[in-house]
Amino acid sequence: MTAPSRRETRALLARAGQAQADAETVTAVLGDARAEVVAAYEVASEPQVWAAVEKMSIETVKDTVDGRAKLDELPAHGFHSVADVLRAGPGALTAVPGVGEGTARKTLHAAEQLKRAARDSLQFRIAFDPANAELTRLLRALYRFGEARRVAGLHETDAGKLAPALARERPVAGPAEAGRLRRLFMKAGDKSTADEAAQRVRALVEAAEASGLGPAARELRGLRTPKDRPLWRHFEQHSADYYGLLGQVVGLGGDVAASEGFLPADIVERVGAQQLDTSRLSEGLRLRGYQSFGARFALVQRRVVLGDEMGLGKTVQAIAAMAHLAARGATHFLVVCPASVLINWSREIARHSTIPVVSLHGSGRSRAVAKWRAAGGVGVVTFGSIGALQLAPPRPALLVVDEAHYVKNPGAKRSQAVNRVAAASERVLFLTGTPMENRIDEFRNLIEHLRPEIAHGMGPEHAAIGVEAFRRAAAPVYLRRNQSDVLTELPELVQVDEWEEFGAEDGAAYRDAVRDGNFMAMRRAAFAVRRPADSAKLTRLLELAREAMANGRKVVVFSYFRDVLTVVGAALGPAAQGPITGSTPVRDRQRIVDEFTAARKPAVLVCQIEAAGVGVNIQAASVVLLCEPQVKPSIEAQAIARAHRMGQVRSVQVHRLLIADSVDERMIELLGSKAQLFDAYVRHSTIAHAAPGAVDISEVQLAKMIVAQEQERLAGVRAAT
Repeated sequence: MTAPSRRETRALLARAGQAQADAETVTAVLGDARAEVVAAYEVASEPQVWAAVEKMSIETVKDTVDGRAKLDELPAHGFHSVADVLRAGPGALTAVPGVGEGTARKTLHAAEQLKRAARDSLQFRIAFDPANAELTRLLRALYRFGEARRVAGLHETDAGKLAPALARERPVAGPAEAGRLRRLFMKAGDKSTADEAAQRVRALVEAAEASGLGPAARELRGLRTPKDRPLWRHFEQHSADYYGLLGQVVGLGGDVAASEGFLPADIVERVGAQQLDTSRLSEGLRLRGYQSFGARFALVQRRVVLGDEMGLGKTVQAIAAMAHLAARGATHFLVVCPASVLINWSREIARHSTIPVVSLHGSGRSRAVAKWRAAGGVGVVTFGSIGALQLAPPRPALLVVDEAHYVKNPGAKRSQAVNRVAAASERVLFLTGTPMENRIDEFRNLIEHLRPEIAHGMGPEHAAIGVEAFRRAAAPVYLRRNQSDVLTELPELVQVDEWEEFGAEDGAAYRDAVRDGNFMAMRRAAFAVRRPADSAKLTRLLELAREAMANGRKVVVFSYFRDVLTVVGAALGPAAQGPITGSTPVRDRQRIVDEFTAARKPAVLVCQIEAAGVGVNIQAASVVLLCEPQVKPSIEAQAIARAHRMGQVRSVQVHRLLIADSVDERMIELLGSKAQLFDAYVRHSTIAHAAPGAVDISEVQLAKMIVAQEQERLAGVRAAT
């Protein structure tokens, strides 16, 4: 083999120098971007750390210092919190009677330790405040870090190996470019060593050039960050991505055990050992830690229920599991879902992965099925169509069933159809946000599709003993996390009951409805007026909506009744978008939400609560107006969760429009549906860890009780007058 000419070797070493510089650029830009995130976070988080220590009583310090009695005088001298101690320093402490230098030093040390603990456990949140310079700096750093990682791609790992390898090999290969005369006087071993090093350099350079390292490095050198206003707008639209990046660099607190669903250690260990191949996921998708865990749980345990609370990204976790399998050679996947979310599933798969998606629905279903069978990808089919779907090999590598409680009845045709497909699928992932801890019969019916042996081993005693017993029994097949456990950045939820009184016209409509015993007319009588000014509820709704829009917030209005939405939409005028009702086609519902989200000006989306409370995400809205109490508290909770969910960056205000001494007050009394009571029951009660349905009362029963109470009350009022 003829040795390369001096010119060729010199050109090779020049290319190697450029490749090394490119690799060093990738490493340096990523490192600098990561370091800037850390620095910006330290500055931006400091006010929140101080806010935490402001809330720590001085008693907390006294409990950790020997000679507690010496500190009893601190409150009398203005020391009421840990923050007071830190601000004062040792000099001010020794001015307190009984506190010497040694005690002051111990007290200050204890306060510093408490501040450090507050920082370590901080659940940091980026408040939507474009005027905040520290938060703007953090967003800028996160944007640059995200862009750097996107551009670097696979080079992020390779560059760290390539630069030192070339730095090591280039000097060894240097003599290979020597002229013929110089080479004539070189030792044979030296020539051989230089030539071998040159060959290794060539291999490294050619691999780097083939991978596109050079263009990536040039793009990294020219990275730019948007100006402040577009930057904050980008954060508002993609906040989950920003938090995902931040969590990769600094950690965001949260309960690790809760993020792992309190699963047993052996299952957690197996899931932890499972690597997740993300090469078929879109570059912009940054899985949260708990989402990665959920996808890996589905892969390891193979046939499971993912029961995460609404808003935690069950769809993304399912897509991540499919993408992993696709990267490892799997070709066919199937998603079964309600018709209301079929379009959303198709869009999310296309947005977050490179797997082809085929809608197996509508008039062209036969052709779509044939295409899916031949070319593979993710087939998306509704519960209504699954029975007609004739599967043939290859069988799905993963079957995903969304809103899996739809198949809780084993006698239903759709349950039997899903069971047939599940039996033919290599892996099965059921998704449901409904808590299953006290719905043992329903849970067993679901598990029967997946792991019959586990279903047969579970009985009512697992719920009766308590949540922990249920979790232990269900652990191999069930993973559930709550928002409060894993979404540390979730903004504040403020709930206000807006109590009004009937006027002449709406009051007359209400009394007529009570006299007729018409429960539904009673519930919507507050809006049965000719002019907005004649309705106390509508007047207040307009005030709240206009105030919210004046403050740059978007609003969503929910009502059970279409005629109420018509009245509200007419009163709001051009600001109203929608309505979304039960008769709005699924495709149009998503279009309306997309237009509402994209609107540059504040607007009001008007929705029927049972149509828009499930299957659409409305986190563009940060003010929720509820026109009347709902018969089922779960419906209201689901509607609120459409706005107060991952991706929401503003505090969410919920206003319930209520009329005193009316059907509204009777419903709240009977249902106990004020938010704090409902939340306490559903989330914290041992008996009701409880599905929202556990506090639902049948509509017929409720109507009879309230109509009778109101007829009796109004009869008493008439008698008294």
